[in-house]
Amino acid sequence: MTDRWAVAPAEDGGVEIAPLGPGGLLAGPVRRVADAARAVRDLPEVTRWVWRSTAETYPRLLATGVRVERCYDVEDAETLLLGHEGRYGEPRSAAAALARLRGGPVPPDPPQRAAEPGSQSPLFEPQSVHLPLPDLVEVYAEQQRRHDSTAHPDRMRLLTAAESAGMLVAAEMNRAGLPWSADVHRGVLHELLGERYAGGGEPRRLAELADEVSAAFGRRVRPDLPADVVKAFAQAGIKVKSTRRWELESLDHPAVKPLIEYKKLYRIWVAHGWSWLQDWVREGRFRPEFLAGGTVTGRWVTNGGGALQIPKVIRRAVVADPGWRLVVADADQMEPRVLAAISRDPGLMEVAGRETDLYQSVSDRAFSGDRAQAKLAVLGAVYGQTSGDGLKNLAALRRRFPRAVAYVDDAARAGEEGRLVRTWLGRTCPPAAGAGEDASEEAGIPASEDEPEERQWVPGYASTNARARGRFARNFVVQGSAADWTLLLLAALRQTCADMAAELVFFQHDEVIVHCPEEEAETVVAAIREAAELAGRLTFGETPVRFPFTTAVVECYADAK
Repeated sequence: MTDRWAVAPAEDGGVEIAPLGPGGLLAGPVRRVADAARAVRDLPEVTRWVWRSTAETYPRLLATGVRVERCYDVEDAETLLLGHEGRYGEPRSAAAALARLRGGPVPPDPPQRAAEPGSQSPLFEPQSVHLPLPDLVEVYAEQQRRHDSTAHPDRMRLLTAAESAGMLVAAEMNRAGLPWSADVHRGVLHELLGERYAGGGEPRRLAELADEVSAAFGRRVRPDLPADVVKAFAQAGIKVKSTRRWELESLDHPAVKPLIEYKKLYRIWVAHGWSWLQDWVREGRFRPEFLAGGTVTGRWVTNGGGALQIPKVIRRAVVADPGWRLVVADADQMEPRVLAAISRDPGLMEVAGRETDLYQSVSDRAFSGDRAQAKLAVLGAVYGQTSGDGLKNLAALRRRFPRAVAYVDDAARAGEEGRLVRTWLGRTCPPAAGAGEDASEEAGIPASEDEPEERQWVPGYASTNARARGRFARNFVVQGSAADWTLLLLAALRQTCADMAAELVFFQHDEVIVHCPEEEAETVVAAIREAAELAGRLTFGETPVRFPFTTAVVECYADAK
């Protein structure tokens, strides 16, 4: 009995299923059953289901109480393979893949729908062209051959499996939701913003601050309009290029203090105010749509809700259920540890093999104990901030860790020259403009203008400028490899939690939250540590590098940091 089966919607209702054999080919007749949930229940020995789209299929299974162990997402695999082949951006649907395979006209991908608060429907509407199961299997078998043709087939297969596992995790997180106290949230908003006025205008505290800003300039100024603020400063004889906090803080003007406070509170009101609470929190849960691999680097995004940008003060509303706890885990210095693993630099691997502060260890070796300088040097090497003092710091880093610096230098050079750049497992950075999406922009909410520059452009950078693309490629090999590692971490943690009441409820970049009964908390802490080590071995092979986590067991998310 094969442990791999394919499943696809039938044209007249129900679903088609069939076993798969070597090479991904059909190993038995195609059968029609009433629904996918029944198929999964009737075949418990199947460990991997091959289907067109996890986003379309799995939420419906979860709604019936059915959980699958593993899957292969054909359309997600197509995205990874197209990228690896230097064809990023071509239609990724199974129908498009079939058309390419047969030499026919390639249909465009269906449009991504907008997020709907409280919705558990699939991300994409069902495709207009029906794809019979034998056709889906034909695409799957061809993808197996394409995996074999890559430079490192085993790594590429692992990446595809990890990404499919991430899709399962995302769907389960969407179903579970993040525990959220609406009462606490309303209390925080009242504390910060004051009373709400009828008609939906600005709450009392924002109105007061706007009046203070206007009084400081001696005329009516709209603090929510950057152009109006820049003009007001110009009329006061002060030239500013933007209203970013770092630029405002350098000014000597009475409008600065209320303006900075206004900007901070305004963002909370717009992004996580009363309207957001009404739209996105239901029955004690916040349920955004987590999208695994939503950027070209593999970082996750959310389709609506702004889940990856929850301000610390709003995290007070993330409260565990009675008798339960939140296990909040942050990976410690993840990017430099990943750089050590992929560069195989002996000195950096030795430093990253300790579970102590990596930046302090680097500073002891190369920067006379100056941790801040060491951190700037390491991040400068990764993010490409190599001008001024950064250039001097990079030189010191290169003397101590030459292979690590050479690794990102080589990636930057490849990016500048328009060549393909890959993560350790094979995720590929596009060769030209249109490189990716910005994970910090979701649900129509712009990235905070007060965030560090690299955090705004790193998740994706679409530019024809060779130098800019070189900077992105330099970071891509590290950040993308880190994203690949976190997928395997999540897969391992999901497997452990399958036999517990614990549930994964949140993930972003280097942080994961598990909601569990109090008595399971310590088991979850240990499971996170073990999953991190397993993911390190699976992703990078046997290296001295360790991936420690700072973990907190709390009732409220805000108490974790």
